[in-house]
Order: sequence, then C-alpha cells, then structure tokens
Amino acid sequence: MPLLIFFTLFTLLDFIVLFSVGSRIGLLPTLALVLATGFIGLYLIRKQGTATLARARQRMAQGELPSSELLTGAALIFGGALLLAPGFLSDALGLLCVLPGARRLLARLLALLNLRLLGVAHRGSRGNPGRSGDWHRPESDAHERSADEEQPSGSDGQPLEGDFISRNEPRR
Repeated sequence: MPLLIFFTLFTLLDFIVLFSVGSRIGLLPTLALVLATGFIGLYLIRKQGTATLARARQRMAQGELPSSELLTGAALIFGGALLLAPGFLSDALGLLCVLPGARRLLARLLALLNLRLLGVAHRGSRGNPGRSGDWHRPESDAHERSADEEQPSGSDGQPLEGDFISRNEPRR
C-alpha cells in the first residue's frame, strides 16, 4: 500500500511539474523536450544494453553468474520506462538509472537506505576495536531478542544449518 501511494504521488507531482513547465515555455517546446528525452533514453538504453548483454555473455562463458549485469539490465529497463514516460521528474530519475556513474551512486544510496529500513545486521566494531570483523545487530534490536534466539539449536543440541555462531560463543 505505501508503494502504491508513493507511485501515485510521484506521478501526480511529475504531471504538475510537466504542466507548470508547459505553461511557462509553451506547448511545442514542452512536447519537443518530452520527445527529445524519449529519443535520448532509447539511444542510451540501446548503447548500455548491448554492452551489458556482452558483459553478461562473457561472464557466463567464464562460468560465473552475471549478477551485477542482471541488476544493471533491470536498472536499464526501469530507467528506459521512466525516460519514455512523459514528465520531467520521471526523466531525471530515468537518467539516473541509465547513466553508469549515476546508476552506481543510486545503487549505493538504495542499498544504504534498504539496510537502514530493514535494520539488518552490520559488520563493524561495537566498542571493541580488536574485533572489528564481528557481525552485530542494530542497537534497537538488542532488547527484542529472546533467550531462544540467542542460542538456536536443533533437537540434538547441534546448531541448525545456517545458524550464526559468534566467535565468543562456545562450540558444541
């Protein structure tokens, strides 16, 4: 539901900006700008898309998973759709998704935002400089953990597959 509200508000704001610019500079220049951004977007997607596809094929030929190329392809598709949509805000966001340097910056920003929103464990020191490689949960989650969660184990007392055992926890 919040995602639907966000897209609705973004679209509404995009049309408000489009109509405001259109009333200032006129109909024909506004249409020319919208069409120009669409053609520029098609050109950039075509250029970046073929390069991304070539890198993905090369990594697959080497036996590697082309995960970064798949994410780049998804960003190109999303950016292309935004560039083809009429509106200046969608064009700006679409250009951020299509241009390589801006795409990397946007990816870092989204990853940072996603980690903060989800409250994911992070790696670093928590007042213990000698142990900077340990994984920690955010401080806000520390009081919410129960004793069962501290030491998960199977019915035979062994850690379950995928359980995290910290360095200071005794091995069983």
